[in-house]
Amino acid sequence: MIRWLVVVLFATLAACTTTPKKPPAGTVIREQARWVPAKWDELPGWNDDRVQQAWPALLRSCQRPSPEWTALCARAERSPPRNDGEVRAWLTQNLRPYRVESLHGVTQGLITGYYEPTIAARRKPGGAFRVALYSPPPDLAMRKPYWTRREIDTVPAAKASLRGREIAYVADPLDALVLQIQGSGRLHVTEPDGRVRTTRLAYAGNNEQPYQSVGRWLIDQGELQPGQASWPAIRDWARRNPGRVDELLWSNPRYVFFREEAVTDPTLGPRGAQGVPLTPGRSIAVDPRAMPYGTPAWIETTEPSSGRPLRRLVLAQDTGSAILGAVRADYFWGWDGSAADEAGRMKQPLRIWVLWPL
Repeated sequence: MIRWLVVVLFATLAACTTTPKKPPAGTVIREQARWVPAKWDELPGWNDDRVQQAWPALLRSCQRPSPEWTALCARAERSPPRNDGEVRAWLTQNLRPYRVESLHGVTQGLITGYYEPTIAARRKPGGAFRVALYSPPPDLAMRKPYWTRREIDTVPAAKASLRGREIAYVADPLDALVLQIQGSGRLHVTEPDGRVRTTRLAYAGNNEQPYQSVGRWLIDQGELQPGQASWPAIRDWARRNPGRVDELLWSNPRYVFFREEAVTDPTLGPRGAQGVPLTPGRSIAVDPRAMPYGTPAWIETTEPSSGRPLRRLVLAQDTGSAILGAVRADYFWGWDGSAADEAGRMKQPLRIWVLWPL
């Protein structure tokens, strides 16, 4: 997923030069956002969404409720609504909508997308499969920040620190980068005995180096135009410039380490920062300083490919290093079909409302 930090930076600088508006009565002030009381009929498309599809995601968040949600989650688990109408009635009877704004009153922000990649891998290196995916090295906590991506690839001491930590090998270094950017992924691993099984790599730490977008680097190099740095375009550039792939990869010094997990239920996504499985189309990543994990939210944006309105109930169940500020979210597309393409292209305007217990 391309992280558009420059957009966020300019928005932040612009906000800093504006005198904050006095918040309306009843406004909730959080560390990185303010919530302004709203009415249900202010939520665009509120009556059109299949809100029952979001109910399982809400119950998963109830596995790790915040104190404000404990009693309400117990009630939701005891008497689950049976259809869209009952879910909508339950929400309106128990929650109150708030429009999310920046602390300076900005109501429009940005939504990007992410997904869970599915990649072929080998347990042992061989043939094209020579790009290793690593578990955390034993000295990760002792060396801060840890080696950069370039140093991990080129410095003998850095390579030695990762020896024996290899989980599996993939054929394309961009696949490894995608796994690290998305934070998790599924591997179809060919074992030494020839059997193929599906396993999951989950986020287990990083080198504490700053994240830099490879798409932004290509734009700065004049290789792509602004607005063209989608993952399909990045992969196409790499195919045409094989001698510069390392340069592309090293422009992002951040390196992510994984732990291997069994895929016990293939219909569930990876665990997000809240610690519960993500649901395609119903989970978002947020800045927890603006919105607590487990919060239901109503989003208004558009689909990246079709441009059709995307207005639906989602749950704040994850975060990301580039997801900063009030009106900012990352939309989880899942792992099948068009998930990678939609996630790679998503960079849409966003408005968002939180739904909070009465």
